[in-house]
Amino acid sequence: MEPHSGERAPPPSSGRGRVEGPARPIGVFDSGVGGLTVLRHVRAVLPAANLLYVADSAHAPYGDKSAAFIEARALAIAEFLVERGARALVVACNTATAAAITVLRSRFELPIVGMEPAVKPAAEATRSGVIGVLATSGTLESGKFAELVQRHGSQARVLVQPCPGLVERIEAGDLDGPQTRSLLAACVEPLLAAGADTLVLGCTHYPFLMPLLRQLAGPRVAIIEPGAAVARQLARRLAETGDALGEGEGSERFYSSAEPARLEALLPRLWGRAAAVAPFVSGR
Repeated sequence: MEPHSGERAPPPSSGRGRVEGPARPIGVFDSGVGGLTVLRHVRAVLPAANLLYVADSAHAPYGDKSAAFIEARALAIAEFLVERGARALVVACNTATAAAITVLRSRFELPIVGMEPAVKPAAEATRSGVIGVLATSGTLESGKFAELVQRHGSQARVLVQPCPGLVERIEAGDLDGPQTRSLLAACVEPLLAAGADTLVLGCTHYPFLMPLLRQLAGPRVAIIEPGAAVARQLARRLAETGDALGEGEGSERFYSSAEPARLEALLPRLWGRAAAVAPFVSGR
């Protein structure tokens, strides 16, 4: 079944399924549903854009996978999106950005925007001088993250906290159940006890837990997630290339490497409305 969002029809195709000009879509992908937290910011900043979203949920989480595996998945998904006319790509996953964005930029001549934990704004915002970074092990152990801390760590003490199991709970749609609360508390409480007054969400899945995180951290702790900044950077990159942003209301089309019905069941809660999901299948 061809994916669609609500009553919005997909843009007319040209040639081999491609569309031209401002109607050409923007491709966004993640290891699973977490990138939807970025997609909603992209939609807010670019209301007329047609969006393609790939959830690689059959392989989530990426945090415990090898860099070579993640790079291969990112290349396969990027090729899929480019074949469908994508004029820009958003790697809406911190781990995939760390593992693959360099090779993606060397392979594809189009704007590619990635993620990185918001250590710099957190270091500038902290009052106590201590910030905590919640992320997957893959992100925290990457060379890119080490470079990020080296650049901005002199401004604040940076505490890192891997959060095993959280992505799986979110992929299952459990945003506030006892198991999710227990896992999140075990991650957050040591950071708060060490004096962190600013928390960085270094995984795009984690903003779905913001209400629960607010309960655990309290009102005086700042929580930073970079989705809005990424959307603004995407808009800047498109403007720099002279790419028209179009007018009207854009569409969304969803794909998943796992059973599409799984993502369809989650979209009303995570995206805010129902939509059909098509299977993502690659040759890699």
